[in-house]
Amino acid sequence: MRRRLIRHIVLVGMMGAGKTAIGGELARRLGVPFRDSDAEIETAAAMTITEIFARDGEAFFRAREAEVLGRLLAGPVGVISTGGGAFMQEGNRKAIGRTGVSVWLDCDMELLWQRVRQRPTRPLLQTADPKGTLIRLMAERAPVYALADLRFAAQAGDSVEASAGRLLDTLENAPVCPFAPLSKDHPR
Repeated sequence: MRRRLIRHIVLVGMMGAGKTAIGGELARRLGVPFRDSDAEIETAAAMTITEIFARDGEAFFRAREAEVLGRLLAGPVGVISTGGGAFMQEGNRKAIGRTGVSVWLDCDMELLWQRVRQRPTRPLLQTADPKGTLIRLMAERAPVYALADLRFAAQAGDSVEASAGRLLDTLENAPVCPFAPLSKDHPR
């Protein structure tokens, strides 16, 4: 029997780290809503992230991202997957900290590259050297991702189900726990 979720679980990390896949499975296991902030932005704008970046630029996108994240954090407690750059904004980190537990899905660079290299839906990688861009982004973002409440290391051989199970175990034993405390009489 899993414990009752009382704070959002907010997954942060690089594009391709598995935030959406693992987050969806984690939410299913917990019986709580799953929200992907990028998907919510696309729905609200009736455009893809790539189209928003191309038409309005990154600054415009980041402002909409903060608005959507705020709305999701004000909603029913669940699992939220954020875009790779969302946690970089201090305001977003503070908002997450008020109602959620942030989890950095830390993924090896080569595994990230394998996952994103053939995906034209990554606007920040539409450069002459996409792998170099990914390496640079990781170097810039890792120190900020490290500010998350928890770090969860992705493992290349894990299935989505195995990763979600390991993450759930990690969350249940974490010092910053998103679950209601168990009573003395309630078995774990």
